[in-house]
This record gives sequence, structure tokens and C-alpha cells, in this order.
Amino acid sequence: MFINSLNKCDWIRRKFETPGMMNFTPEQKRLILARLIRSTRFEAFLAKKWSSEKRFGVEGCEMLIPAMKTLIDTSSSLGVDSFVIGIPHRGRLNVLANVCRKPLEDIFCQFDSRLEPADEGSGDVKYHLGMSHSRINHVNNKRVNLAVCANPSHLEAVDPVVQGKTKAEQFYRGDTDGKKVMSILVHGDASFCGQGVVYETFHLSDLPSYSTHGTVHIVVNNQIGFTTDPRMARSSPYCTDVARVTNSLILHVNADDPEAVTRVAQVAAEWRSEFSKDVVIDLVCYRRSGHNEMDEPMFTQPLMYKRIRQQPTALDQYSKKLITEGVVTEEEHKNEIAKYDKICDDAYELAKKQTVTFNRAWIDSPWHGFFENKDPMHLPNTGVESSILEHIGHVISEPPEGMVIHPGLKRTLKERREFCEQRVANWALGELFAYGSLLKEGYHVRLSGQDVERGTFSHRHAVLHDQDVDKKVYVPMNNLFPSQAPFTVCNSSLSEYGVMGFELGYSLTNPNSLILWEAQFGDFNNTAQCVVDQFISSGQQKWVRQSGIVLLLPHGYEGMGPEHSSARVERFLQMSNDDENHVPVFGDQFMMQQLHETNWIVANCTTPANFFHILRRQILLPFRKPLVVFTPKSLLRHPDAKSPFEDMLPGSEFRRFLPETGVATQNTESVKKLILCSGKVYYDLVKERNAIGLDSDIAISRVEQLTPFPYDLIKEDLERYPNAMIQWVQEEHKNMGAWGYVQPRINHLISIALPDRRHNKISYAGRQASASTAAGHKAMHTIEISLFMKKALSVN
Repeated sequence: MFINSLNKCDWIRRKFETPGMMNFTPEQKRLILARLIRSTRFEAFLAKKWSSEKRFGVEGCEMLIPAMKTLIDTSSSLGVDSFVIGIPHRGRLNVLANVCRKPLEDIFCQFDSRLEPADEGSGDVKYHLGMSHSRINHVNNKRVNLAVCANPSHLEAVDPVVQGKTKAEQFYRGDTDGKKVMSILVHGDASFCGQGVVYETFHLSDLPSYSTHGTVHIVVNNQIGFTTDPRMARSSPYCTDVARVTNSLILHVNADDPEAVTRVAQVAAEWRSEFSKDVVIDLVCYRRSGHNEMDEPMFTQPLMYKRIRQQPTALDQYSKKLITEGVVTEEEHKNEIAKYDKICDDAYELAKKQTVTFNRAWIDSPWHGFFENKDPMHLPNTGVESSILEHIGHVISEPPEGMVIHPGLKRTLKERREFCEQRVANWALGELFAYGSLLKEGYHVRLSGQDVERGTFSHRHAVLHDQDVDKKVYVPMNNLFPSQAPFTVCNSSLSEYGVMGFELGYSLTNPNSLILWEAQFGDFNNTAQCVVDQFISSGQQKWVRQSGIVLLLPHGYEGMGPEHSSARVERFLQMSNDDENHVPVFGDQFMMQQLHETNWIVANCTTPANFFHILRRQILLPFRKPLVVFTPKSLLRHPDAKSPFEDMLPGSEFRRFLPETGVATQNTESVKKLILCSGKVYYDLVKERNAIGLDSDIAISRVEQLTPFPYDLIKEDLERYPNAMIQWVQEEHKNMGAWGYVQPRINHLISIALPDRRHNKISYAGRQASASTAAGHKAMHTIEISLFMKKALSVN
């Protein structure tokens, strides 16, 4: 046995080798049979009523359902009352019906293409949907909550999401040992060993800020992946070998042996309770149909499927065994089948009477009471009192007593103190002011990612380390106010896909928390592109599931090469749901209406105050939207990238658009060019413009919030400079950055709202189109800047 603990190995031996451990009473055997009947007959009913529909049934592994129910029975008897479940499409409908007890008529309605949802969202296919349901466990009469997370076709993508959601529920309930809340993950054999996010998620299992104190994994081992033979799909002897890296218990069991499966499920629950470690159940089974019910498996696995078609079902085998043993009679067996068939028939009749469906009926993370008594068009002011900023600034700039602080860090703390005395905030102070003020108001803040405690660019220093004593640390943000909410800042493993998914799941549990994931460099988010595409950008439309997660993506061209420059602004803007050919109607609630309708918010802030406000706005909004912020690198210490305290006080707010405030505003009709830009390039443009004396000829304005697009404020700026040429300037290449998003929107805005404008098209200045995001040579980088600056600051 590979587990390197004698205590654990002896425990396992006792559970299986003690005489009588595999004996079941007649009542227990009848319960296994009843559950197996429900699992089998549910699939048969769907096959009969919708023979040409894909449903990704569990035929060949019908014991998955009794296994999961046994796992829940045993775990709830041991104290667990909340289960967060992740499962791919195979078997999902059966789990919803027979494990979670989702009303069958609701499931059957999903097969009726004539029914239209009566609420928001475009929905998803039925075998991707989630749910949350509370019910009585009839084995022990304990109430349990079951949440099945919605999952796309990316089979294992939901794994870290489930773990994050579980961790969050444990945190908010004070379940520090995971005795009340647990996660169950169901996998396929090919995806379990083939998809890297499984490995990333396993490596979170023992990390203090990510551990859920043990997950039960169930592998539906069909011994095939779509059409791929295991001999071509993995290099390890078992599909479950990935779990060996964390010393997880792995239990292989024949899925056609119901009593062995039941015993394994009991032991898995007990192991998790005893050791707070992951456990894997390898349900060695088969897939009776092809990849889906319409697929022909004989094309690629003819010999396997000749055997499968001769194989009696697990129900046939087990019912004969129990009849032979005298545990049940043939008549009792038939009656149990007829009883469940009638339940399905009755539900089918109810489903036929339905005239609409509701996407909200499939929410996996309902926020009870959050939306009640809230005006969706009202946003409280995001400013805070000066005394609060001063207090936070004092605490985070004072080294704690009794700690030996690094000399370089002493200088950083001194600089913070001096800024606070001057009533000015740099980027780090603006960020920490936002967190600290939210903590004071009772909102939990969690910041996670690679190197976030210090910050990739050594600017945050949220955790102070004693230079002489190992593990002696001080977190100033947890020592601000007597009754503040907790602040969690945690360096993650070197994972993007797994950790971003984890934080997304964390954000789903409680809307009254600010959950942030920061990339080490912005472009590293592309390793987690699946989470961005399938969950964050589209989650509300598909699953009516809101999330307030914040992605902090360092972005900016400083000559650091292709992999440390661009956070791929263009990709996020391309996934925004607004129409470039539609200018919304301007009104008093324009800003809030835009925020309410967008799928997410994308911003490129250039001032600490704006960063402060957008973080606070994220929590004070009466609804939740994901927020993507392209954060700076060189601006962290830029002498001009500072904000006075006045810009963060009551009455101040996030500014979606920052117009020119300099000399050009004194005679706007004579201004020859209006430059619109976003991000760090603004400071470069202003410096160069002023150096060559064009500050009265060229106005430079900043788009701080890219999505939703601030049409109203840009229109005002265009009207302010009626004779000016309009140019978009960016440091990114032409086929990247915001240009492809901004150009059609501004041109359409002019054609609709300002048709008589002299200059009615926006031009471009920036790097030329490129396959690579940035030049690798500093000299080339400098030449590119010189060329687009020359074009941008030309008034001809």
C-alpha cells in the first residue's frame, strides 16, 4: 500500500479484513436494491419517452446512485449536513432525480423544446444544470442540503469551483475542521487522468487557505474515453493514480457488486471524517451506450461492446441474488419496480401540464434575501470619512512591536506614513483603503493568487515577516478595528486554472464578501481561460448565477517582453455582451441600467482613487457582476499616479471617464485633436505633449471603464471639442487592446448622436498589428513607442 502512514494502513485493513465487515442485514440489502431500481428505471423511463434525445445516462454504472446515497447517509450520521457536488454530464440527471430529489416533472420539462423560460437567461442544456435543495435524509431523519454546481462540457472544470464553494461555506459557518460541510466530486476515468485541473485541484487539498478537509471523489470508470481506448489515453496503470501524490486513499471496486460498492462508500465517508483527507472511489464499470445515446460505439470498440451487450445489468444480477437468498420475493421486486415507474408516469403527466419553465429553478447557489428590499437602480455612495482613511493609513504604516522588520520594508512603511501625512494615496494605499473600509463595514475580503501577500511587484506587503523567527507574521489588515470582518490574503500554489476556479466558487456562497484573484502577470490568466469563458463571463446568462468575483490582471508595456506585457484586454472586451451598433437611451439611471444589463465590468483604472471606488462599488452594488481590472505595474510608483484623500471622501465616486482638465479646457473650440485612451499610456502622452508645448492643441481624456462603455460621458467630451479630430491611442498592437472594441462604438455614437460633427470618424495611433503581444528587445520596444507617440501627438 502506497500510503506512508502505518496508522492509516492499519485503519484500512480493519475496515475490510475484520470478519463480518462485508455482511449486510436483509433491510440494508433491500435498501440497496430499492435504490438500484430507482437508478435503473429512471434511465429506462427517459430512454422510453425520449429515445432520440441525448441524456448521457448512467447505464453500466447504475450503482453510482446507491453509492452516493450511502456516502451521504454515512456522512450525515457523522455530522455533515451540507454537501456540495460536482459532476460532469454523465449521470447528472439521475443524480438530480434520485440523490438530490429534484422534482421529476422539473427534469422532464427540460426535454420539452416547446417550453420557454419565463425569467431571465438563455439557459443551458439539461445535463449541465445545477440545483440547490434541502431535504430530510430518511435513513437517519437528519436534514441535509445538497447543492449540485452547474458545469459546462469541460468535464473537470467544475472541480475547483466546488472546492471553493465548499471552503467558503465552511468559513462562514465556522466549520474549521470540515465536519459540517463537505464536497463530492464525480469524475470520468479519461478526464480524471487526462485533465490537468484535476492535479491542480488535488494540490490544493492540504493547503491551509484552500483545504476543504477531505473530498470524496467518485470515478465512473467506463474504461473508455468517448472513443479512446485506455491504452491510448493514459500512461499510468490506473486512471486514479493522480491521487497518489497526496496520499489519498484509493478504493477500486466492481460496480456490478452492489454490496461491495456500498461498503466502499461507507468506508470512504468514514475515512474522510477520521483523517480529513481526500479519498477516491474507482467504480470500475462500463458504458452500455456510446458517448451519448445516439452514438455507435461498435465503430471503434467492437469487441468490448459485443461483451457489454451480453452483460446483464447490475439490477438483474443483484435482484436474482436477493431472490435466491430469500431476502425479497419476485413479487416484491416487481412491485418496487412498478412503484417507481408510477412515480415517473405521474411526474410525466404533471410535466405535460406545464406551460413555462424557470431558469431560476436550477440555481446552485441561491442567495436568500440578498435581492429583497433593494432598489436595483440605487448605488450608495462609495466614499468614506477622512478619519477612517487616516486610521487605516496609521495602522498599515506602523511596524508591529516585537518584530524585526526588513530594512527595505521599513522604508516602505515610512513612505506610507509620509503619504498619509500629506493626505495622498499611491496605488497600494488606495487598494488597502478600499479593503480596510469594507472590513470596517463588516464585509469579508479575500485576496488570493500567486505572491499576493507581498505583491508581484513588491508594492502591497499585506503580510509582514519577522526576519529572525520562522512563521512569525503580522497582517495589519486584521488589526484595524475591534469588530471588523476578517481579511484573508493567501499566496496560492503556482496554478491559475485551479485557483481562479476555486475563488469563483468561493464568491458564489456569500454575495456580501469581496473575493479577488490576482494574476502574477495579467497574461497568465489565459491558463485559466476555461474558467473565464465558461463560468465568469457567461455564468449569469446560462445559469442565472451572479458572481462578484474580481480579477486583478497586471497589464502594461514596459519592455518586459511578450509574456509580461498584455493581459489580453481584447479578449475580455470581445466577450462583453453589449452591441456595438446600439447606443443606449441616456437617462437619469443610465449608469446603473448599464451595470444591471452587462455580463461583467471591465476597467483600466489610472488613479488610486478610482481603483478604491471601483472595489468598494463592487460590494455596494445591489446586484453582483464579475469585475475585471487591468492593474498597473510602473504606475505603482509613478510620481503622478497618486490621489488626494479628497477623491475618496463622501460625495466622491468611481469615475467611468476622466476628461482633460488642463490648458486645453480653456478654449475648447480651438483644440485640434481629442485623444481618447485607457491605462498607463495616458501618463506617457501627457508628459510628451507638455514637453513639446501642445497642451492647448491636444486634449487627452481617459476611458476608465471600458465595459459597460460610457457613451454618455464620451458624448459630452465630443461635444466639448467640436472642431477636434478624434484619435484612439493605445500602447497595445492594433489587433489587440481596446481599439477593436472602441472604434465601432464611437463611430456609431457619432453617427447617431452627433451626425453633423466635422470630424465624424475616430482614427488610430498605436503599435501595428502583430502576432506577438510585445517586442522581446528593449530597443524595439522603445522604437515602437517613439513611432506611435509621434503619430498621436501630430495635429496635421
